[in-house]
Amino acid sequence: MEQSIRTQPPGPRRRPPTGAAAEAAVPGPAVPPDTRLRPASGARAAPRLRLRLPADRRRGGRPTRLTAIGTGVVAVLATLLVAAVDRVLFGDLGLLFGLGYLAVCFQLAIRVRLSDLPAAPISGPIAFAAALVLCQPADVHGITGQVVALASGLALRAGWLFAGTGLAVLIVAARFLAQRRIRRAR
Repeated sequence: MEQSIRTQPPGPRRRPPTGAAAEAAVPGPAVPPDTRLRPASGARAAPRLRLRLPADRRRGGRPTRLTAIGTGVVAVLATLLVAAVDRVLFGDLGLLFGLGYLAVCFQLAIRVRLSDLPAAPISGPIAFAAALVLCQPADVHGITGQVVALASGLALRAGWLFAGTGLAVLIVAARFLAQRRIRRAR
């Protein structure tokens, strides 16, 4: 018994074009190849290449948006970077760390996707706490000492923490309400 091997996917078979359609689809040797590329007016048309670049505000396009996971990653990395720079330059987490945290929260709130808006106010405080744990100048030993150092660091810098988180909440709420009004107007 012989087995057949199918070379085409199941379904109706396509037939090759016949008649005038076949001649129009495949030009014969009588038609020079360069005449097929010319427009009807006789002028030679330049090929148009369209490159799709990432959208950017300077070119009039929409800015790229962060997903919820991207927002968390950017928040942690940027806050850790600002904390490390502040620690190296000044030996402690102070004004530069607070201002950097405000800038990070602002950028997160304006760059997060509309479907992931709650991620911006949530990822900011998590990044703030991670920066305190990793960059705070404290010589403590054990888990209890680290918890106490984190709690005291959060208490001492609560103003920056609440300011950045509040800024993110305000921007996210404004974006949500604006989008809701746009949808209602349609």
